[in-house]
Amino acid sequence: MEVESASMGAMLEQPQQISSQPPPPPPPRPAATVVSSQDEQNPASQQAPVPGTPDQAQQQSQQAAFIRPPRPAPSYRVVNAIIEKKEDGPGPRCGHTLTSVAAVGEQGTAGYIGPRLILFGGATALEGNSAAAPTPPPAGNAGISRLAGATADVHCFDIISNKWSRLNAVGEPPSPRAAHAATAVGSMVVIQGGIGPAGVSSEDLHVLDLTQARPRWHRVVVQGPGPGPRYGHVMALVGQRFLLCIGGNDGKRPLADVWALDTAAKPYEWRRLEPEGDGPPPCMYATASARSDGLLLLCGGRDASSVPIANAFGLAKHRDGRWEWAIAPGVSPSPRYQHAAVFVNARLHVSGGALGGGRMVEDGSSVAVLDTAAGVWCDRKSIVSSPRTGRYSADAAGGDASSELTRRCRHAAAAVGDLIFLYGGLRGGVLLDDLLVAEDLAAAETTPAALQAAAIAATAAPNASVPAAKPATDGQGKPAPSSDGSVVMEEPVAGPVNGDMTMDISSENAVADHRTSKGVESLVEASAAEAEAISATMAKVAALRQANGEVGSPERDGGADASTSGASPVTKGAKRESSTMNHTPQTGVRLYHRAVVVAAESGGNLGGMVRQLSIDQFENEGRRVSYGTPESANAARKLLDRTTSEIGVQKKVINYLLKPRGWKPPVRRQFFLDVNEILELCEKAERVFQRENTVLQVRAPVKIFGDLHGQFGDLMRLFDEYGSPSTAGDITYIDYLFLGDYVDRGQHSLETISLLLALKIDYPRNVHLIRGNHEAADINALFGFRIECIERMGEREGIWTWQRINQLFNWLPLAALIEDKIICMHGGIGRSINHVEQIENLQRPISMDSGSVILMDLLWSDPTENDSVEGLRPNARGPGLVTFGPDRVMEFCKNNNLQLIVRAHECVMDGFERFAQGHLITLFSATNYCGTANNAGAILVLGRDLVVVPKLIHPLPPAVTSPESSPEHQLEDTWMHELNVQRPPTPTRGRPHPAGNERSVAAWI
Repeated sequence: MEVESASMGAMLEQPQQISSQPPPPPPPRPAATVVSSQDEQNPASQQAPVPGTPDQAQQQSQQAAFIRPPRPAPSYRVVNAIIEKKEDGPGPRCGHTLTSVAAVGEQGTAGYIGPRLILFGGATALEGNSAAAPTPPPAGNAGISRLAGATADVHCFDIISNKWSRLNAVGEPPSPRAAHAATAVGSMVVIQGGIGPAGVSSEDLHVLDLTQARPRWHRVVVQGPGPGPRYGHVMALVGQRFLLCIGGNDGKRPLADVWALDTAAKPYEWRRLEPEGDGPPPCMYATASARSDGLLLLCGGRDASSVPIANAFGLAKHRDGRWEWAIAPGVSPSPRYQHAAVFVNARLHVSGGALGGGRMVEDGSSVAVLDTAAGVWCDRKSIVSSPRTGRYSADAAGGDASSELTRRCRHAAAAVGDLIFLYGGLRGGVLLDDLLVAEDLAAAETTPAALQAAAIAATAAPNASVPAAKPATDGQGKPAPSSDGSVVMEEPVAGPVNGDMTMDISSENAVADHRTSKGVESLVEASAAEAEAISATMAKVAALRQANGEVGSPERDGGADASTSGASPVTKGAKRESSTMNHTPQTGVRLYHRAVVVAAESGGNLGGMVRQLSIDQFENEGRRVSYGTPESANAARKLLDRTTSEIGVQKKVINYLLKPRGWKPPVRRQFFLDVNEILELCEKAERVFQRENTVLQVRAPVKIFGDLHGQFGDLMRLFDEYGSPSTAGDITYIDYLFLGDYVDRGQHSLETISLLLALKIDYPRNVHLIRGNHEAADINALFGFRIECIERMGEREGIWTWQRINQLFNWLPLAALIEDKIICMHGGIGRSINHVEQIENLQRPISMDSGSVILMDLLWSDPTENDSVEGLRPNARGPGLVTFGPDRVMEFCKNNNLQLIVRAHECVMDGFERFAQGHLITLFSATNYCGTANNAGAILVLGRDLVVVPKLIHPLPPAVTSPESSPEHQLEDTWMHELNVQRPPTPTRGRPHPAGNERSVAAWI
């Protein structure tokens, strides 16, 4: 698969040149050359033209007639696949892979297995519905939907029988995942990477061996460093030898690296390549496919700025070992990512794709072909000479039926002979389960044999003084420069040498049950000749099925009349339930009947089990959080994309502090940021808060945190036990909502607020902070935060830091609505709040001394003692504050069509406590509050199905009764102990308030 040391551009622009290898027999297709019958009958016309005469122009036009111009992209139609049992069908899904596997054995023998499509993994649910797709979202939100239900199941589509079946492979299967990469190596499928419920999947290579009657999974042992965990990348077998892994996202950023594994060299080892030339930028969600001669084409993708890419890039290996990138010629009709692409001979078929912001590729360009034999892009109509600038489709359908079929993203494609198959994907918030097919009528014209025949015909044709594809030389057998300065190569890609196109994964290299398996003796026994034989066999299969009326040419069988519903028609033998496509997710909010608890003595394996019990969600790069009105939402989505921000102080904070398992209180109390870095952190976060509305609109799933009060160790424990907000953790598929009171009382208020602000900057649409009563200068000046700033940063810098952070606090949102069914706030509804609009109308920045009764109720009020105490009562926190009864809760929920209020503000012994018959939950996340309460801390995990699951941590052993015995206490930190003694906290909810301490409460002060 090597090429002479020459220009990659020449390779991409002139692949039709003659190879020195003997041509394979031409396939049974119509010839690609056209010789005029008039020329055959007129010998005079075969005389060479005289240079410098008008005959030269005539000769050029005649020469152009010998090779048929590139054909447009084909149309797709729905395959009426047979599904005998419901579990045999893959069902609605996206983010999966579809791989074409060659036949096994000889046709007509007992062990013969025909060509198949192997579908693996993907996301099988959307927005909390594990069975089917939900109702599409409003227009403009196409493609920005939450994915879930990652799976590791394997389904097989038999090309000859037209039947789906589920494969139950033995061995060691991969973990559930989607956005992974897969490629075929002979009669095997190799899987790598992806992302699943536990985060980014490992870098292991998993092989599904389909050579035997019973499929078997193996995990391949690869030595040394490799690509590492990643998702949204591409993988392809190049030249039947080199397994290439390119790009993707490692959980932190898009990548542009290229890794190669030589399947002919043992032991297997990844090697990072440094290709020459102009390669793609760091990107994810691109597609790649390898041409039969060894040229790999990488197409589209999304760069580090979330901008879709239009270009295609070729990658090939020279004889001297160098790898080289080059930009493919032609004009792409549209940029795109999350699309699908597959080669049929020299034509790269591209389908679907997203543009970002909820838009999908325009109907007219949803299918395109890069004809590498001609160096041009084609859409369904003609050669593309300029990017299409027409309407881009969002959620509304448009165009003819065949165009509507391919308007999708996150689907998968594979080719069998001249047939291109597509399965599943996402369209307008709906998961699809249809199998589409198209036939490339031009495929036979771009085989090596057809291209060589065309070149020979052009050479021998009448009036053809210059061979159409004969390479020029410099007289010494070397390629000579062409008229445009590029190098014309005689042999674009060398054939197999010394039998090196084999890959052997023997039993000692496969991690499997050696007692029952002989191992995998050979992962591939294919060669270039075998690939041509497979193509010929597939052509015969396609002709046979077309003759039987099973799969015909879309252009001959009325593809425009195909269904556009997104559901795959099923034959009479199928038992798929049609009602699943119309299923709507459950709308009721309910509290799960059990809470997940981490005991004080837990550790090791228990922690792992707890994480496995967390809600199973899947990554979607384009998840959306609405920000107020539709007008402001559009602007917010442009400004607050899901990609992480540029390198800055927030990266330093996250790298230094986000250590759920390894964080320890600093030995030196000096804070690690200086005032300039704190200024940068506050300014960046403040700009994000300024773009948000006073009441956030949040989508489930989401984790909700109560008061933290500077107990940074508890925050790390919660992250450790129930997932952390990083891409390697679970931020890609679940949001984080914090209900205020980040500072005061605890030892590490600076760490707590700094990390939360850094996370907000890095994940502005997935981490949400609202304000608590301690996010106010007149309060945190008295309860520890001001003292901590001075004690850890010096008086001058400490006071400045305290003032700047409090200035930012005035911009914090004040409440959050989740799915328009749950409202979250810090305190409560008090006496004055009857409608959510009252909160929305509060203008920020706003301080406590603004005189707003609504703000005071929102941040300071509490529920009454229990459900039997109704109405409004005085609050023991101080004059002017109230408690509200269950009747007020029920009335507020009814007025606003809400089902639940989640609030913080009060310490509760179990970390959470229900009120008003479960319509209000109090949440507190700090354990052993102020070193005396000995309470548990909790978070609430709201799933896609709106089921609320409390998850708890208990105080670290031994149970403490005073700050002196707390593990977090340090001898020099007597200032916090003294402060808590002088100003004791509000008693834990449910415990009586001590008499005589009214003057110590915050509200009185």
